[in-house]
Amino acid sequence: MTPASTGASTSVGAVATVPPSQPVSESRMSPGGPGYRRMSLALFLAGVATFALLYSTQALLPLISADFAVSAGDASWTVAAATGGLAVFVLPMSALSERYGRRTVMTASLAVAVTVGLLVPFAPSLGWLVALRALQGAALAGLPASATAYLAEEVTPRALVTAIGLFVAGNSVGGMSGRVITGWVAQEWGWRVAVGVIGVVAVACAVAFRLLLPAPKHFRPGSLRPRVLARTVRNHLADPLLRRLYAIGALFMTVFGGVYTVIGYRLTEAPFSLPQGVVGSIFLVYLVGTVSASAAGRLVGRLGRRGALYAGGGTTAVGLLLSLAGSLPLVLLGLVLITAGFFAGHAVASSAVGKTATVGRAQASALYQSAYYVGSSVGSTVGALAFHAGGWGGTVAVGLVAVAGVAAITLAGTRAARAAVVRPA
Repeated sequence: MTPASTGASTSVGAVATVPPSQPVSESRMSPGGPGYRRMSLALFLAGVATFALLYSTQALLPLISADFAVSAGDASWTVAAATGGLAVFVLPMSALSERYGRRTVMTASLAVAVTVGLLVPFAPSLGWLVALRALQGAALAGLPASATAYLAEEVTPRALVTAIGLFVAGNSVGGMSGRVITGWVAQEWGWRVAVGVIGVVAVACAVAFRLLLPAPKHFRPGSLRPRVLARTVRNHLADPLLRRLYAIGALFMTVFGGVYTVIGYRLTEAPFSLPQGVVGSIFLVYLVGTVSASAAGRLVGRLGRRGALYAGGGTTAVGLLLSLAGSLPLVLLGLVLITAGFFAGHAVASSAVGKTATVGRAQASALYQSAYYVGSSVGSTVGALAFHAGGWGGTVAVGLVAVAGVAAITLAGTRAARAAVVRPA
């Protein structure tokens, strides 16, 4: 049986763990089946911990700027360093997961990340804070690609988009709760106590994750030889569809990273002048992302993958334009639409990567995650610089350019698909 049919990665000297008398499709997890709820909850909690830690300083940037007497652009490096560290290390960590197993790598990554998270509140300077955040991002690199590969191997194909949507929904809940909690805690006790609280919450999520996640049944150890890894990466990058999906993930995250890095500065300044706790509560709109990510499978069923990407990009663009208004309700509505469009587009693109790559799924997912978090780092930094130069309108302009890129790439994919249909055999 080929790796494509089993959902397993390319392997060397591996032994199948599925009993010969049981078809692979029947031994995989599906909604309502054994282990599915435990798996869903475990990866949901992993997603919560990942995003809560990764973006723990984002809602606190105005306070960090004031504490260290630095600009918005300088403070934004506490976000960009974490996402950049993840982007750099996600591919090596995915290679380790091919050899040592998805669950093992995810557990180790969370353990290191939460340990660093407990050290972050004690950073004596901005430089130390940025360094610790970079280390934390590098540790978290073992989660996203390994989780996607685990789902691709252990969940039935029909349930894959929904399962990945739940993991992404955990990301949205983690991002939301982390920002809301830090906002209110920081208002009373400062940003250091706030990030410390997030560290404790992440510890609880990490422990529950390890206790709940079912042992993999379809994983086959792969090779760690550099040549094998390089060949797998080259093959993925040579695939036009995967390249388009990687670019789409990066562009969606450029919008999202820029908007949510800068929104705190906009809302704490005139004409809104909101207190830190209220600004943190603005991130409750992440709940919309939880819903849209979970519904991504149904959206693809109705519109197709490219139709769903058009819908996600269009929704994001409308939200960006609405956020230019001087009315707080319209700004909030704009954030709702940006969040819904982003999480839907991300869930669709990331699940498409898992379906497209028939071998080396961890590397395929790692390349997507790398592009995705490069987009976050670029969005955080460029969005902050644009805000410094041209106000909120500058940040929105950066976002609209990225959304236009999503539309252009999706259109190119549509044309390529049509050309493939009419091309004679």
